Amino acid sequence: MPAHLTNYLIMLPLLAWIVWRRVSRQFGRQPIRRKRMIARIAVFAILGSLLALGGLHKVELGEGLLGGMLLGGAIGLLGLRLTRFEVDPLRGDCYVPNPWFGAVLSVLLLGRLAWRLLVVWPQLQQASAAVAPSAGQPMGYASSPLTMLVIGLLVGYYIVYFSGLLIHHRRFQRAQLRTTAA
Repeated sequence: MPAHLTNYLIMLPLLAWIVWRRVSRQFGRQPIRRKRMIARIAVFAILGSLLALGGLHKVELGEGLLGGMLLGGAIGLLGLRLTRFEVDPLRGDCYVPNPWFGAVLSVLLLGRLAWRLLVVWPQLQQASAAVAPSAGQPMGYASSPLTMLVIGLLVGYYIVYFSGLLIHHRRFQRAQLRTTAA
């Protein structure tokens, strides 16, 4: 099997598993795990920074990523306004996210990646037939500003959403302390 196809055999199931976990966490009560949220913010910030480096050699990619991050941040603020905080006797402090925002963004990403795979597939077939692709045709998911916009949507959304959850959770805890003290 060609080495470049091995990458896809590893990355596609991993991507499917990550997206499945992300979508399944958009429904019902979710316990607030501060350390995990901070780690996710850091991972998304690093991912956004690394992808932004790709925009240094092709400005359209950077513009797509930045536009997506700004739009994703605005959607994250809206999603945060529609999130409820609750106290579960078994799980402790929980939040109930609006299921539509995260699910729609995840489906949008999956659809865009599937479309890019269909577009890149003929190039992969050529490469597996030992025919080198021409230098004018870049291969991969990151050669499209629209794909970078969708990735930027997710990065911006989750950075803003998880940061907002941490801030609102702290306010929620303070309000609970005031209620119990009164």
